[in-house]
Amino acid sequence: MQDRNLILIGFMGSGKTSVGLKLSYRLKMAVEDTDKLIERREGRSIRDIFASDGESYFRRKETQLLRELTKKKQSTRIYSVGGGTPVNPENRPLLKQLGTVIWLRIRPETVYARLEGDVTRPLLQCEDPLGRIRELMDERREAYAACADITVDVDGLEMEKILGRIERELRLEK
Repeated sequence: MQDRNLILIGFMGSGKTSVGLKLSYRLKMAVEDTDKLIERREGRSIRDIFASDGESYFRRKETQLLRELTKKKQSTRIYSVGGGTPVNPENRPLLKQLGTVIWLRIRPETVYARLEGDVTRPLLQCEDPLGRIRELMDERREAYAACADITVDVDGLEMEKILGRIERELRLEK
């Protein structure tokens, strides 16, 4: 078991939720999805939050939640955070303070293939989803890199290989 929280970051569709769940079984750590925590607090979906209060309101809720999590001092959890969480400069030190940050890096084409037709992603409800994915990934790349303690390229990898790479990197980090 890890003696530190693990924080999964990456673009939507990179596998943060799936990897978090599988990793939790392997490492015997609890897993939490910050988007789900916000949805429970708000009593509505991310999509509804974006529609009624906008992205900036949601981003404020993310930062507020991160501040609370860092104060809890829990050190045996895996947190999967929203794809845009690291973009806010205020969130980057909070993520690093919360634990070891693992960036699940993915190509735009892979994201598009995984999320094509997914209407639950507010940022992709547009005329050119692949173009929007590329644009957002370009905007977020530096933020992800600035946060990451570990980077794992996930394109074309089976879950077992992704988990193996994460575990190997965690051992090297100690």
